[in-house]
Amino acid sequence: MTTPLIDVACGVLIDGEGRLLIAQRPAGKIAAGKWEFPGGKIEQGETALAALKRELHEELGVGITSARPLLRFRHDYSDRQVLLDTWLVDGWDGAPQSREQQAFAWRRLDQLDDLDLLPTVTPIVMALRLPQHYVFTRPDATLIELLTQLTRLPRGALLRLRLPGLADRAYAALATTVLPACQAAGLKLILDHDPAMVAAIGADGWHATGAALARYGARPIAPELWFGASVHNAEQLRVAQIVGADFAVLGPVFPTVTHPDAEGIGWAGFAERRGVVGLPVYALGGLSPGDLFDALRAGAQGIAAISAYWPR
Repeated sequence: MTTPLIDVACGVLIDGEGRLLIAQRPAGKIAAGKWEFPGGKIEQGETALAALKRELHEELGVGITSARPLLRFRHDYSDRQVLLDTWLVDGWDGAPQSREQQAFAWRRLDQLDDLDLLPTVTPIVMALRLPQHYVFTRPDATLIELLTQLTRLPRGALLRLRLPGLADRAYAALATTVLPACQAAGLKLILDHDPAMVAAIGADGWHATGAALARYGARPIAPELWFGASVHNAEQLRVAQIVGADFAVLGPVFPTVTHPDAEGIGWAGFAERRGVVGLPVYALGGLSPGDLFDALRAGAQGIAAISAYWPR
């Protein structure tokens, strides 16, 4: 028996102190008492943003002035499917107020654990925690190049130490040397050799290649560490989610310097392969930070790139 599909627009209001507005579902509604980010059903003929503006005005009495796409995903309940179009709202007119007798609170990302959250909140929180920039090192990068150029990278970015030519021992030694500089530059260091190396060195996470992803039937690192995976199609993206990845990298969107003859999938192909899986996905392949707007519009978490971040 087919369950109904409900299109919902959802808004994450974030204030100047970095706090998020989260609301409790009132009595009489499905899942009453659970906490969620505010929003509501998209009516026929409405865009997601138009629906969100209407819902936030009806529920909270605010008017959106600045918002961007965050994460669009489907969640399956036993009796219904919800397609959630989530937006990050960082500008609005008016002070939020309870217009539907719902409780709401301003919380930081690390202050949500004591709330009885709807399951749809988890992937949204993951997208909020992740930056928009995922930087890969050049495969031939030297230690001197890394140490002298780290401060040019976007603060808060993930940095994948992608040096396939190094043996594990040399790779671990270089990662150990680079880690303090990454921390000083506000970067999260992601390794891609043996996953056990991450905890041993004190890095921030591990990135699985497509081949490595196929070898693991369960998450190979601790839940407090970042776990990303390279994928090329919807099936690999589904596997990444099953194995417990926190995010994925999908491409190539366009031909790259390293693979100029490889045909890119384009933004339409990216959006199609990305689908509505509840996992943040970075767009990769011939991109630069200037493509961020197009990436967000296609459903990406942000941009992953090599040469765009490391000018010669």
